[in-house]
Amino acid sequence: MKDLMCKFEVYLIKDKQLSKNSLESYNRDIKQYFNYIEKNGIAEITETNKTTVISYMMYLQNLGKAVSTISRNLASIRCFYQFLLTQKLIDENPTLKLNTPKCEKKLPNILTLREVDLLLNQPNETTFKGLRDKAMLELLYATGIRVTELITLKTSDLNLELGYLRCNTETKERIIPLGSIAIKCLEKYLTEARNLITQKNVNDQSLFLNCQGNKLTRQGFWKIIKTYTKKLDTDKAITPHTLRHSFATHLIQNGADLKSVQEMLGHSDISTTQIYTHLTENKIKDVYNKTHPRA
Repeated sequence: MKDLMCKFEVYLIKDKQLSKNSLESYNRDIKQYFNYIEKNGIAEITETNKTTVISYMMYLQNLGKAVSTISRNLASIRCFYQFLLTQKLIDENPTLKLNTPKCEKKLPNILTLREVDLLLNQPNETTFKGLRDKAMLELLYATGIRVTELITLKTSDLNLELGYLRCNTETKERIIPLGSIAIKCLEKYLTEARNLITQKNVNDQSLFLNCQGNKLTRQGFWKIIKTYTKKLDTDKAITPHTLRHSFATHLIQNGADLKSVQEMLGHSDISTTQIYTHLTENKIKDVYNKTHPRA
């Protein structure tokens, strides 16, 4: 099993070109599936069939797993059987005719312009930490990049003179324009804060550093945004991704075309970006219902 998992990981990286997070998710799902079949007396994966997969889906359902979790597991297992086919270890994929459980699509939380202003104005710009936090929040809202992308940025990825950011992932690179406010905050952070903290670690080229002069982590940024959102008077569950959702929605509300937003977000499929048009449609309906005399 271990040797098979190693080959599967290579397959995911080379053939599927999955990101690090997706790779971890697939590996975790398949390991859990292995544990299930072993507990049920199946020694080899080649001895499994459609009934095995269905019983596993039912097992997850009985555990109270969310529909989205079950769907993701089925997608991982389907991919694994496809890999077994390429290795000629099985003759057919037992998951091909299995229907994926329908997930109820939940619209993401977005912030109003007022809420964005309140959040982005929280950091105290008289301190290193405040200058850094202000630059990070402004950059997230200005570009819509993910937290993983934020913390892996290098100083060389910025071109403040031309006003753009180069964002690299494991499979693609995209160029995203920067707004004037984000540029000013980044310039201030680089000249007044980062240069001081890098004295502790002169070799680290990461754009954003913690107070020890090391690269900022995902957990570190989560703690930062939680600190600032606690001070906001809102019932919305605000996460780092909320700024990404707000970035896209506000662009579309102000007339940006879907294709441009897709490119800036780095979505491979435009259908993923279309969720933000639904948010805009809901806003229009809400305005109509509140203002039209015969609504």
